[in-house]
Order: sequence, then C-alpha cells, then structure tokens
Amino acid sequence: MSQRLRHLTTLEHLPRETIERLLDRAETMREGCAHGTRKLELLSGRTILNLFFEPSTRTRTSFELAARRLGADVINFDIGFSSTSKGEALFDTLHTLEAMHLDAIVVRHKVSGTPEELVRHAMSGVSVINAGDGNRAHPTQGLLDMLTIRQHRPDFSRLTVVICGDVKHSRVARSDVHALTALGAKEIRLCSPKALMPSPDEFPQCVITEDFDAAIEGADAVIMLRLQKERMAVTDLPDEAAYFTRYGLDNRRLERASKGALVMHPGPINRGIEIASEVADGPQSRILEQVGNGVFVRMAVLAEVLGR
Repeated sequence: MSQRLRHLTTLEHLPRETIERLLDRAETMREGCAHGTRKLELLSGRTILNLFFEPSTRTRTSFELAARRLGADVINFDIGFSSTSKGEALFDTLHTLEAMHLDAIVVRHKVSGTPEELVRHAMSGVSVINAGDGNRAHPTQGLLDMLTIRQHRPDFSRLTVVICGDVKHSRVARSDVHALTALGAKEIRLCSPKALMPSPDEFPQCVITEDFDAAIEGADAVIMLRLQKERMAVTDLPDEAAYFTRYGLDNRRLERASKGALVMHPGPINRGIEIASEVADGPQSRILEQVGNGVFVRMAVLAEVLGR
C-alpha cells in the first residue's frame, strides 16, 4: 500500500494506487455522511485555513463544507483585509499563521508553484493542499473529475477522453491529463486553437489537434474548458462567435461522440462560447455531479492528510 500523503500539491507522478485510494475514500465518505446530511467527526479538534488569493465559488465553498462535515474548525482568510495587502511577504504570512497552530492550509494562488514553496518554507507540521496554482495544477478538481467519470465509465482502459478549450492556461487540463494517464486511459485527446495550446512536448502521451469535429469522434467523455481571459495576452483573445463555431459544444457536435458520452466542465461556464445551454443542461451533462463530487473528494483528501 502506498504511503499516506502529508500534502497534495499536484497529481503529477502520483501513483495509480494513491489516486484510486482517494477515489474509493470519497465514495466511502459519501455513504458515511449520508450524501451530506450527517456529519462525521474524523477531524474534530483540527483547524483548517482556506487561503485564497484568487476568486473562487465552487472550490472554496466545497473545501469549507468538506472540513465542517468532518468536524474540523474552518478559518476563511480574507486577503483584502490581511497584512498581505500592506506588502507582507507570503512566507511571513505563512509563519504568522503557523504560530496559531493550524493543521492544514488550503491555498489558491495565481503564481504557479506557490503550494510547493509553502511546503518548503513551512516550519511546523502543517499540511498544504493545492486549490489551484497559476496554470500548473488543480489536483482536487482532477480527482473529482476522475470520480465523476468512474461512476459512469469504471474501466479507464477502454476510455477515450477529449479535453477541449483553453488548454494553455488550464491547470484543470494538466491535472486531468496526469490523473487519466495514471489511471490508464486508452486515449487522451487535447483540442484547441494553436494560440491556446501549449507545446506538444508537455503532453507526449496525448493526441493533439485543432479539429474539434475529429477530436470528439467516438469519445466517451468530453471535458470543456473555460476561456481564461484573465490569464491571456491580448493577442491570445479569440473572437467569441468564431470560437464557438469551431470549438463550442452543441448537440450537433455531441452526436459525433459515443452514445451517452459524458459532458463535463470545471466551471464557471461561459454559455454560448464554449458550450451551448442545451448541452450544459442536457441529459448527458455531468456538470452538477462534478460539483457534488467535489465535496466528497475534498473530504477524502483532508481525511488523508490529517488522519491520525
């Protein structure tokens, strides 16, 4: 059995057995807390800090719910009213918070690699969980995506997955690719305009294309990505109407996928730009299932890193 995690900063190089253990534990958490109607006291007496330097709705809320359902105390750190707004260095903030005897820090930051820096500079036994750093990793999103897929398509060795959209700026895409690779997915296809695709050298295990009609052919799951305009240069910004024509997911294009293909999106959704409402709200959409699974995956991760 693989060693218990102390931190979770990325899914890259994480063993298959560790990922599967976390997914199994998330399913157990779902049953144990009766789908969220009953609290578990596994982390009673523990304190978890949400340290978000970027806006978040789904991730921050689900981490808070996950911690509270496990019986932990939760602190939501308000960056706007903290000393970081006065110029305090991140690591001085870290050491100040550590002095208050925290057990775990859940961090989101615009700079890639920040969670690893916190792990290296931590002076206590605090655990660090990455809630998204730059365009590098979003490990709990990758896990909840895998859980959602596994609930409908449990045999990854037969799975063809398309990830379409702004791959270049997407930490979700990277974590999904790492998880799908570890779980032995049959084929991973990445599709985007050339300007929004990173170097092929970064994804040697993937099929890369600019043709969405070809990419979606026979796919078992389609993961659509948001255009992250806040991370783009002006030269990268696509014309939205033209983008939807080439890369938007509508019912016509979805018919090219395998029967009953799963439709997924990490949110927030830009309707009519990357996905049509008829698909986002349609019978094949698993988007709200992803949101629900996020709470149980984050419960599993917190229980893993803080379990006695």
